[in-house]
Amino acid sequence: MMETDPFSRTAAAGSSEYVPVSDISLLSPCMPTKIVAVGLNYRDHAAELGMPLPDEPLIFLKPPSSVTGPGREIILPEMSRRVDYEAELGVVIKKRASQVGPDDTDSYILGYTCLNDVTARDLQKKDVQFTRSKSFDTFCPVGPWIETELDPSDLSVQSRLNGKTVQASRTNRLIHSVSELVSFISHCMTLEPGDLIATGTPRGVGPMKPGDEIVVSVEGIGELKNRAV
Repeated sequence: MMETDPFSRTAAAGSSEYVPVSDISLLSPCMPTKIVAVGLNYRDHAAELGMPLPDEPLIFLKPPSSVTGPGREIILPEMSRRVDYEAELGVVIKKRASQVGPDDTDSYILGYTCLNDVTARDLQKKDVQFTRSKSFDTFCPVGPWIETELDPSDLSVQSRLNGKTVQASRTNRLIHSVSELVSFISHCMTLEPGDLIATGTPRGVGPMKPGDEIVVSVEGIGELKNRAV
C-alpha cells in the first residue's frame, strides 16, 4: 500500500536506462479529482472580445472523465457543430490546499503542463453556463509531462492548427497570476494532490474539424499534440 499519493513526493528512479519518447505511448501525467478552469484570464483575449477585465477569477469545472493524454484523439460530439481549441498553461497541485495565502502557494504546486481546454462553443452559448460544453470525454488533453522546475510568470503559450500558429501570447499577460489563482480557488474549494488548474487561454481560439491536428506548446515544457476525429 502506498503511504502517500504520487504527487506529494517525487524521487529519481535510479535507473540510467533511457527510452526514446517515440518508442512509448504517453498517458496523461496526472489524475485529477477535478479540473478548475479559469475563463477570460488574458488581457489580449478580453480585448479581442471587447470585454472588461474581471475583478475576480471566473472559475468553472471540467470533470476528470474529460482528461486524455498526448497523442490521443479528441472526439467531436455529434450534438455540437463547433468545437474549439484553447491552449493553456496547466498547474498541477502537489498537496492538499485550503485557504492558502497568495504568498504561500509555491509549496502547493508540483509543476506545470500543457493543457487544451476543448470547448463545444455553440453549446456554451446555448446553455449560458459552461458545464456541458466543457465536459465531453477527451475535452481536456494534458501533457506531455509535468515540469517541476519552472517560473510561470513569463512563458510563451501557443497553439498551432495543422502547422499554422493560431494563438500566441505570454503568461505575463495573465489578468490573475498563478499564485493568485491557486489562492483564490483554495478559498472556494479544497484542492487535492494531482488536481489541475487551467489558467486561461489567450486570443485566437477557433474551431476544429475532423482530421485537424492541434498542438499546444508552453515554453519550458514542450508540446501537446492531438488530432480531432
